[in-house]
Amino acid sequence: MGICADEFREYVVQPTLDHLDMRSPLAENLLLGTAAVESGLGSHLHLANQASLGIYQISPETHRRIWDTFLYNQHELASKVRGLASQREFLLHPHAELATNLSYATAIAWMVYLSAAPMNDDPAAANDPQQLAPLWQQHYQSENSHSPEAFIEHYNQLILGKTVAA
Repeated sequence: MGICADEFREYVVQPTLDHLDMRSPLAENLLLGTAAVESGLGSHLHLANQASLGIYQISPETHRRIWDTFLYNQHELASKVRGLASQREFLLHPHAELATNLSYATAIAWMVYLSAAPMNDDPAAANDPQQLAPLWQQHYQSENSHSPEAFIEHYNQLILGKTVAA
């Protein structure tokens, strides 16, 4: 069983996006959908035979790429993201933060999206899993090989609470 979607939105996603000055319905719902399809909204934090970690299943390589190529020259944004990480643990085990620190993992997941393409806050797309799924598929790289249909199914079940007829 994963994390309650409403609580995850209220206590992790919204405050993290507020901290980054990047809160929008599109960002919130895309991050919630990503967590739903990648980890069952926290049902697992590490899949067997994969390096990816956390609720968003971010690989160490992607984590390094975000810091080395995207945040490298964005000092203010990098400082905000780094401010979400643990002081000592980040220096000792930076990738572990992806599994143990929900706010930090949320910030890095949003950086994955921003590093791939600018995200325009389209109100129609922000609330429609049918329109969020292609954004996830096109811009979010993980080791999982989920389909847009899986994104929509997970979003409907775990975020919207819709049951799927058998």
